Amino acid sequence: MFRPCIDLHEGQVKQIIGGSLTDSGETLQTNFIADQPASWYSKLYRSDNLYGAHVIQLGPGNETAAREALAAFPGGLQLGGGVSLANAHAWLDAGASHVIVTSWVFRDGILDEERLNKLVKAIGQERLVLDLSCRQRDGEYWIVTDRWQKFTETNITNKTLNHLSKHCAEFLVHAVDVEGKQAGIDLDLVEKLAAGSTIPCTYAGGAKSLADLESVYQRGNGRIHLTIGSALDIFGGTLKYEDCVAFNRQHAR
Repeated sequence: MFRPCIDLHEGQVKQIIGGSLTDSGETLQTNFIADQPASWYSKLYRSDNLYGAHVIQLGPGNETAAREALAAFPGGLQLGGGVSLANAHAWLDAGASHVIVTSWVFRDGILDEERLNKLVKAIGQERLVLDLSCRQRDGEYWIVTDRWQKFTETNITNKTLNHLSKHCAEFLVHAVDVEGKQAGIDLDLVEKLAAGSTIPCTYAGGAKSLADLESVYQRGNGRIHLTIGSALDIFGGTLKYEDCVAFNRQHAR
């Protein structure tokens, strides 16, 4: 099913090529910068009953915009970017349905089980989404952190998915190598997620058409959600947002 997004960079809604995001920002490649505030998109998603969209803070300077987005759709959006044990409750209190975590749990490239357990104890498994965004290396998909620049020592396998599913409510997986490029989705990754994940999972990266949405629905056995960003007309693309909303209504169970 279709899930939208709100990506924030320097306080603005943007669509970027994921692999270009670095600490310096010198290589950042931007597809779109919105004239509307983040809250405009939240209200749109709320009007179309699109729960589960993710708001991602890409670096500092996005907290005000993120809070405004959450306030416009209380309980309807997931919040990621800089989430830790120290601020997770505050984001939930601000209206996030879930918090999305990667770097704080995968510390120095290694899954920190103690941190993960503390976070689950503090907010509950049902409010946590683990971001398993990944890049390919040596024929495998490796989870990446720190603005998708640092490879961890954890790859996407059935064993990994089974273990982590016991600690969270959902997975969010950006295919970083194709993120923002509108060059087609990574169906091998979609199938891997569908085969290994026992909890809801949202894939993001490369979607450009309704055919991609249908492909993910079919190849993911109806179990994998698809985030579409840059390709949507609301983000400067050609794919009609309203057509994606209609797809969800047609396939609603």
